[in-house]
Amino acid sequence: MDQAFIDKLAFIEIQNRRLLVTQSRGKDAWYIPGGKRENGETDAEALVREVKEELSVAIDPSSMQRYGEFEAQAHGKPEGTLVRMTCYTAKFTGTLKPSAEIEQLAFFSHKEKNQCSCVDHLIFDDLKVKDLID
Repeated sequence: MDQAFIDKLAFIEIQNRRLLVTQSRGKDAWYIPGGKRENGETDAEALVREVKEELSVAIDPSSMQRYGEFEAQAHGKPEGTLVRMTCYTAKFTGTLKPSAEIEQLAFFSHKEKNQCSCVDHLIFDDLKVKDLID
């Protein structure tokens, strides 16, 4: 059986050794901000659009640095549905604030990762191993 992949991009923003996460209206988990690419979009175009929609800030595409790619069972999807998250760091202008479907944002330490989706656990673990978050 072919595995279904959900292709997503994520914005890695660390402040005070904590990782930015968001919670959408009506969802039970927190997620690293980002989203799905639309047809024909590059990683940069998709991440700029998603972050603008969700967090009301403008990413500087020239500052984007690929952090890594992570795969895990997709939260709330049928068993075997995997999400592939391509993560980037980037500079931005504006003030982070929830927008569109995002109800709230927060900065989590590694010990709070269990409130997040499975793929986010892998990213939290990687950031912790690299001593980028507490």
